[in-house]
Amino acid sequence: MFSKPKETVADQPALDLANIPAHIAIIMDGNGRWAKARHLPRVAGHQQGMQTVKKVTIEASRLGVKVLTLYAFSTENWKRPSSEVNFLMQLPIKFFDTFVPELIENNVRVMVMGDLAALPAPTQAVVKKAMAQTASCTGMVLNFALNYGGRAELVRAAQALARQVEQGALAAEAIDEARFEQALMTAPLGELAAPDLLIRTSGEERLSNFMLWQVAYSEFVFLDEHWPDFDGASLRRAIEVFQHRHRRFGGLVNK
Repeated sequence: MFSKPKETVADQPALDLANIPAHIAIIMDGNGRWAKARHLPRVAGHQQGMQTVKKVTIEASRLGVKVLTLYAFSTENWKRPSSEVNFLMQLPIKFFDTFVPELIENNVRVMVMGDLAALPAPTQAVVKKAMAQTASCTGMVLNFALNYGGRAELVRAAQALARQVEQGALAAEAIDEARFEQALMTAPLGELAAPDLLIRTSGEERLSNFMLWQVAYSEFVFLDEHWPDFDGASLRRAIEVFQHRHRRFGGLVNK
């Protein structure tokens, strides 16, 4: 097996540091396929993928990204074999136990969105501990979508607003896009709730129930490389593609 040649400074894209996407969301796909190609069990791909998360987090923070949202476990992933699900539920414990000191050193704050109540108690505990330990950090937000589904998020928001209307605290006519966004799981991110750039690895080109509301005007970049092969250089190349896009948000750019 040939090793990947090391990238030199000359190979790296020259990024416009004044045009770094404020919020990058990533669908981390291909752990299983990466492992299969190497005749390894699927869990080996997830283990390697965890190391990729660490590398990409530090690089994103270094580049000045303000929010990095990672699709870690979807509401549909419960359909996978129980042995794989159990391993995935253990990964946050291993990840945060070893990585929180480095996150604090880099001033990165942990946020998690999704139905955390459905997670095993040890996983819930370590996630909440990581959020508490990094709560005073003022740099990049590392936002994990954990037991998250875009449709479930929209239903949850609609139910919350419906209860307010039912209780007389809110008029139905007062529900607009801004009010609806306040009921979404990304509300704590404020004006940074919508990703500027959505990256999906492993050659798939679909959203897979991820941030359905928030990515309405995101730029999409689909990459063939599997998530364990993704690194800081891959992130820079995706940002370079983003920087060559012309974002009009439905309007026209005056020339």
